[in-house]
Order: sequence, then C-alpha cells, then structure tokens
Amino acid sequence: MTKFGSIVSTSALVLFTGASLTAVAQDLSKYRDFQFGADLPTVAKVIGASPSQAKLIHSRPALVQELEWRPQSLGPSPKAESAEGVVFSFYNGTLFRIDVKYDRYATEGLTTEDFVEGISAMYGPAAKLPPPVEPVKESYGDQDVAVARWEDPQYRFDLVRSSYGPSYSLVGILKSLEAPVQAANVEAKRLDDLEAPQRDAARAAAEQGAKAASLEKARLVNKPKFRP
Repeated sequence: MTKFGSIVSTSALVLFTGASLTAVAQDLSKYRDFQFGADLPTVAKVIGASPSQAKLIHSRPALVQELEWRPQSLGPSPKAESAEGVVFSFYNGTLFRIDVKYDRYATEGLTTEDFVEGISAMYGPAAKLPPPVEPVKESYGDQDVAVARWEDPQYRFDLVRSSYGPSYSLVGILKSLEAPVQAANVEAKRLDDLEAPQRDAARAAAEQGAKAASLEKARLVNKPKFRP
C-alpha cells in the first residue's frame, strides 16, 4: 500500500524554481484537518462517516483498513473543491497514509508546475523529480509516476501523475509506519496463499450444502402435491 519509498535517490532531486520557493516550510504532519497518527473514529467523525464503513484490507498479521471520503458536495456549492476523493489508510487503527485523487475536470489544463506551486503554498518548497523516474506500481497493476516531493524526517508527500491520462494524486505517508505496513502486507499475502486451498474447499462445501438444503426444502413442498 505504500509504494513510494524508493522512487528516486536524493542526489537526483532538484528544487522547483517557482514562486513557492520563497515560502517557509509548512507542517507536513497533516492534510487539511486530518492529522497523521489519528485513530479511525476521529477521522470518521471529521468526514461524517461511521468507523464501520471502513474497508477491511486484511486483519492479520496486522489490521489494515481504508476509509473513503468524497469531499465534493452534491449540487451547487459556494466552495470550490479540486479533490474528487480521498482514501485514508489505517494500520492497527492509526492513520498512516492519505491518498488524494484530484478531479480531472476541476483541474483540467493545469500543468505539473501548477500543481507543485499550489501544493508548495501549503507545504513549502518542493523537490521536483525530473524524468526518468522509476514508475510507481499500484496493487491493481497501474504504473504512476511521482513528479514532486515534500518531506521531513517524519512525513512525506508525493505528487503522482497517472500514466493512463492527465490525472494527479497527492499521497502522504507517515514514515515510521511505512516499513511495518509493507511487512504486514507481504505476510498477509503469504497467509492468504497458504490457506487458499482450504478456504476454497470450505466455500465449495458450503455452496454444496446450501444447494442440498434448497433441494430438500423444495422436495418437502412438492412431494405432497405430486400426482403420477
């Protein structure tokens, strides 16, 4: 779930020469009103959701969950909103990753430099990652490219451009949980693969049992009415 750790070496970073270079580095510990390290109920309350709405990614060897938020309101709104959706990821109930997907129509025409300038106003000067950049391979197979980065010893934000169209995301990470989450994901997959045959057999047995029960129920209804 965290896939931006080894995108480019520090020596490859060059400072973005925009107006935001004069800005003082800002607080990277949060995105808007969402603080890294917050628990699931706190984040859910801010977005008006229930913790039960969180999607379970896996429950062992650690609990990993995702909670989705769509900040755009239905109908006309006096407040402009560029984010189409935000996914909050939790490790054992702690917010460690924030993935902001920008609306392609609300940001149509914006260049990478425009995104960097706008985000730098919030997080201070950015390090621009010049091409070629190692692709970021998502779990669903897409390959995205990180084009700019804001970071300090504890937190990191990457501006990510999709390779499948002119769309951008801003991905924030709590660095201290990056390695534990990666290890938990690897172990969860190992356990799933190990138990797949037993799980498939149990599902097949359950389906067979349900089918047999349905046939028996129909038999009890139809037998008394049978006329040769």
